Amino acid sequence: MKDGVRIAVVGSGAIAQITHIPVLAKMRGARLVALCDNDGPKARALADRFDVPNSFTDIEELLDLEELDAVVVATPNHLHEPHVLSALKRKLHVLSERPLALSSRGVERALAAAQKHDLVLQVAHNHRFRSDVQALSQFLHNGELGQLTSVRAGSLLVERPGDSWRGRKAEAGGGVFLDHGFPLLDLALWLADFPEPVRISAHARKGKGANATEVAMQVFLECAGGISLIFDVSWAYVGAEDRWWFEVHGTKGSGRLSPLRVVKEINGRHVNVSPSGAAARESPFLQSYRAELAHFVAMVRGEVPVKLPLEQVRVHRILEAAYKAAEDGKEIRF
Repeated sequence: MKDGVRIAVVGSGAIAQITHIPVLAKMRGARLVALCDNDGPKARALADRFDVPNSFTDIEELLDLEELDAVVVATPNHLHEPHVLSALKRKLHVLSERPLALSSRGVERALAAAQKHDLVLQVAHNHRFRSDVQALSQFLHNGELGQLTSVRAGSLLVERPGDSWRGRKAEAGGGVFLDHGFPLLDLALWLADFPEPVRISAHARKGKGANATEVAMQVFLECAGGISLIFDVSWAYVGAEDRWWFEVHGTKGSGRLSPLRVVKEINGRHVNVSPSGAAARESPFLQSYRAELAHFVAMVRGEVPVKLPLEQVRVHRILEAAYKAAEDGKEIRF
């Protein structure tokens, strides 16, 4: 890997085109050597645009490529687990878009395969790598906001996914909560140091059709230590523009994104202690993916410790419980 980690991107949809491909094409320490998509002309056109030497329409043919160290899996959700397992079987390091699999058992299978072959396996929870999230994490873990009491987050979108795989349960595995609530759930649990879940309740509104996914969902999760996590997501929001929020509340302060705003109680007064550094040159979204991919490359190169995402089993079990609670209309206790 002296000349850089040789990486292929599997799947050439929107997220790959916006983040993975352009970032990897210019990243030091990495070489983007191949793209793979079942739409051959699209894969070839993208390869030509970013000077990528190889393009494929079949992942098994891609994995036969000798000059390959790692793959980024950015295919539809139901293909993540089989594609991840195929790459790990070929002794390749993997960065997979979320979710790693459609079930907690699938997540366990992927983690076991990575452990068996001693390979890097990372899940693309890009919010963890945002610079504003990193700053908020420091406030929390330094005890400046006191004891964490709740996280409240949401994502309300004006436009629905339309007639795409995201709206079909068999391919997506879930609807708006899996697409937009799951990353918020992971971020909340990560900032809270993954407390034990106690009970969960949820309400979902499904789209039309037997195979349709949910278009709106609200989830309430109580964790050990009295920590409450509350999520509200929708693909059917009637409003002037999309809304996204993430707030943490502690006994001595609070913080919210985005932009980052932190307020602490000091001598009985509420004081704004938000960092006042220079504005970022790029959006938190692109910055987070750039940092995430750099971290993946650094792990593959042995420059930072490798840590398997074992916590994803717990996150996915909570996700499954949320869907069951919504389906049954009953609170579930863990």
